[in-house]
Amino acid sequence: MSATHSDAFVFFGATGDLAYKKIFPALQAMIKHGHLDVPVIGVAKSDWTVEDLKKRARDSLTAHGPGVDKGAFDKLCSLLKYVDGDYKDPGTFQTLRKLLGDAKHPAHYLAIPPGMFPVVVEQLGKSGCANGARVIVEKPFGRDLASAQALNKVLMSNFDEGSIYRIDHFLGKEPVQNLLYFRFANAFLEPVWNNHYVRSIQITMAESFGVQGRGAFYEEAGTIRDVVQNHLLQVLAVLTMEPPSSLDSESIRNEKVKIFKAIPPLEPANVVRGQFRGYREEKGVAADSQVETFVALRLHIDSWRWKGVPVYIRAGKCLPMTSTEVYVELDAPPAAYDDQCTPNYWRFRVNPDMAIALGTMIKKPGEKYNGEEVELTLSQYADGDPMAAYERLLSDAMQGDSTLFAREDSVEAAWRIVEPVLGDVVPVESYEPNTWGPQSDAVTPPCGWHVPASS
Repeated sequence: MSATHSDAFVFFGATGDLAYKKIFPALQAMIKHGHLDVPVIGVAKSDWTVEDLKKRARDSLTAHGPGVDKGAFDKLCSLLKYVDGDYKDPGTFQTLRKLLGDAKHPAHYLAIPPGMFPVVVEQLGKSGCANGARVIVEKPFGRDLASAQALNKVLMSNFDEGSIYRIDHFLGKEPVQNLLYFRFANAFLEPVWNNHYVRSIQITMAESFGVQGRGAFYEEAGTIRDVVQNHLLQVLAVLTMEPPSSLDSESIRNEKVKIFKAIPPLEPANVVRGQFRGYREEKGVAADSQVETFVALRLHIDSWRWKGVPVYIRAGKCLPMTSTEVYVELDAPPAAYDDQCTPNYWRFRVNPDMAIALGTMIKKPGEKYNGEEVELTLSQYADGDPMAAYERLLSDAMQGDSTLFAREDSVEAAWRIVEPVLGDVVPVESYEPNTWGPQSDAVTPPCGWHVPASS
């Protein structure tokens, strides 16, 4: 039985930064591709009118989208409504309920600070706006295990789990979807995708820029909370999960949870935290801040397939490049001709473009058996995602497809992994911008870190 399509889209934080950079471009694209033809209601407290919101939408599409598509934008404006009110005021939600009119299955998207999630969710419940509705929640889903459990309790007191959509926009990226597809659509990969052939796994998420004026936010987050607990563990799950019994959302999410539960909590000895020099001068950052802007860690998966294979993850700001790549290093053959640290490998590039490549060795021309590394690129494109992450995720949520969204047990299992190293348990070390952060043998792969491709 197919899920009921949402008959209204409500987005809280309509005048905020996330809506400006991501949501308005997604809404125009959804209309253009035939995925949105229901009332769109923005809610915020900015003393605005609906005309102000339409102007904001136009500016957003120019600054952060593909530009204004006249037909789709005119349609968006015809659907757009606005409620200007405080989230703590029951009257705001009474007005919203009236604007929803005959809508019986609205989708409420919380593009607001996480501290306001419980306030809005409880008001939705009290006003009747949660009846038959879905709620779409932005990360972070708590700051630690206890707060994640508290948030889940509030969510599930007003919505059932099947109506809760926790967004991790990384799961909406085409390269991450391709990684999942590539793994299970090709029979040649399965025989070597295990601890008999894989030496190690590396995931690098490098950003060449700093906190970009979001110092106050980063002081509350840090790299582990911001990208490791969610984005990068989700990528790891896609990379290492067992084949799902079917392609329905619950079967796929079940396998991800199994991976998270097979990863022991991180040990401080296997984690290095860094902070780029100059971070403490950023607006909103404490003069003695101990928040990490870089982390490198080593973990392992206690499963039949991956037992004994180390997994290395590093992420940070002000690094030498902006790139996200997965590097799966294979064991060297029994009698290698060359350096044992020039193995075969699989490389999956997630950002800024997409690539799937296989590293091989061939003989150099000449009398001696000397080799050289050659990379076979199986798939690569740089023309942009045909469906951007937010368009895909919001469309899926409105259609009732939860495949690309995090489930309660998945979120809590991921927090259990990182919980022991949150805060200042591991001392933070300073590093110079445009370097690869603090180094440690404990978190360095045997043959060194793979440096992602520059393009």
